[in-house]
Amino acid sequence: MTTQLDSPELDTVAVEATARQWLSHFADLLRTGAGAATVLHSDVWWRDLLALSGDLRSLNGSTRIESLVASAVEQHVRGEHLDPAAAPALVPTLSGSTVQLLFRFDTDLGHVRGVARLIFDDGAWRARNLLTALDTLTGHEPTTGEHRPDGAGDHPEYWSARRTRELECHDGDPDVLVIGAGHSGLALAAQLGVLGVRTLLVDRADRVGDNWRGRYDSLVLHDAVWSNHLPLMPFPSSWPVFTPKDKMGDWLEIYSRALDLNVWTRSEIVESTFDPVERRWSVVVDRDGTRRTLNPQHVVLATGLSGTEPVLPEFAGAENFAGELLHSSRYRTEPARRGTHTVVIGTGNSGHDIAQDLYESGAHVTLIQRGPTHVVSGHTLSDRGRMRYGEHTSTDVADLLDASAARLDPQFLAALRYGSAAMAEDDRELLDALAAKGFALSDGVDGTGVMMLFLTRNGGYYIDVGASPLIADGSIGLVSGATVERLVSDGLILSDGTHVRADTIVCATGYRGILDTARRVLGDAVADACGPVWDLDDEGELQSVWRASGHDRFWIHGGNFMLVRNYSKYLALQITADLAGIALPTLD
Repeated sequence: MTTQLDSPELDTVAVEATARQWLSHFADLLRTGAGAATVLHSDVWWRDLLALSGDLRSLNGSTRIESLVASAVEQHVRGEHLDPAAAPALVPTLSGSTVQLLFRFDTDLGHVRGVARLIFDDGAWRARNLLTALDTLTGHEPTTGEHRPDGAGDHPEYWSARRTRELECHDGDPDVLVIGAGHSGLALAAQLGVLGVRTLLVDRADRVGDNWRGRYDSLVLHDAVWSNHLPLMPFPSSWPVFTPKDKMGDWLEIYSRALDLNVWTRSEIVESTFDPVERRWSVVVDRDGTRRTLNPQHVVLATGLSGTEPVLPEFAGAENFAGELLHSSRYRTEPARRGTHTVVIGTGNSGHDIAQDLYESGAHVTLIQRGPTHVVSGHTLSDRGRMRYGEHTSTDVADLLDASAARLDPQFLAALRYGSAAMAEDDRELLDALAAKGFALSDGVDGTGVMMLFLTRNGGYYIDVGASPLIADGSIGLVSGATVERLVSDGLILSDGTHVRADTIVCATGYRGILDTARRVLGDAVADACGPVWDLDDEGELQSVWRASGHDRFWIHGGNFMLVRNYSKYLALQITADLAGIALPTLD
């Protein structure tokens, strides 16, 4: 069958020809600023990650789109071509078929990768969704692949000697100090390292990975392996789908050593100041009892977006309770709790996990639900997610496709609602059984499920890895619809008058947020200068994470493994550009 490029019916050959033709016209638009109506849909959503805006932006509407095109003209676009990593394809969507293509081009700033989704509109294929993402900075390409280090050199220095010199900062202060050596900090340090940026991580734990090893025994990652790879070094092909916590702790330590990351463990920030004129920090670090003053240019807080300051409710009568009352952050598996009565307050991931751990330890467990919770099976989420992140898909391509979605685009939200409803049907038997027990279920923000709860609240959901069936069959008791009125010596009295016996009460009630951690670690001046952290701004971008925080040369980094892998690169590029004196573009 032969088809025309101005037809909504395309065969395989015509899909590629349509993609090439569109890309040629799009590049002309970026070079000249003329011809937008030819290639862009009137309701195009264009997400730009640094390439043309110098920030993480999601733009919609003619005025904003025009400003992005004007910036592109100043960047001198050239060398456009289809990305060989994925061939153009005709992709079905809720609103009809789209031509999806990946592309590349160069600018004065660097190399750019992109994604376009074209819909047939008024006799032509036009972009309804666009991504342009800075991939590398000109003159600061990563030392990976064909650019990997030689390992010998003309005047070799033994690797062990070089590593000692780098780890101890014998050549001077690090360019970047990263506070926190969990997966977020390590991923960023890896990205900065291949860009030639001297980076030091500090962490108060005894070993890298202890933030995982030190938690309750039953803990596994709630996301599947295919979306959890770290930058530059994916998991082995034999890795389990859901990673046990000690295995993850060991992997982070292996990762830090394999990628030559400089980590000071048993180290804490004692004091810090920032000189706004010199744009440089002075940070006193206590390293296992020895203090050293460092003067990095950038500081990154990567201690977890939820923060490290626990929220522990104040209960009337707490002084009368004869048992153990603790926050989930202090909970550890304890065989001595076998046969005791335990209560867990909170039904997010941690609350469910701890209830399951207590049950498996032989305790009698009651879970108290304070508000509706979205529940989705980890296997269901994994099975659906494998359409993008799976055994035979490219993580690199999947990350680009994931980043291409503007989060406030009505079509994206509609797709989330459709996917969430489909997963609920997959989990129907489990969800109905939970509801029959009185568990209050939520379908998320406007029916969008787990994704928007994560992006807006960083909570309010449970990805089931074993606790939900235990609630459904009554193995874990449930109280929903009543609040804790007061504590008594042997347990709790609820608002409906019910007495719940408890030897141990665990409050899985969250944390105060990373700005409170910033305040404790770096002081009021830093925390007060920052804007809100997390949740979506009016464009649908996350606030103050992986982008300007509000305080000069202070950054906040975090998220789940998938987001950290993807966005650590964009944070590393911003820091590298600043250190090199490269001005990123700005929009009018």
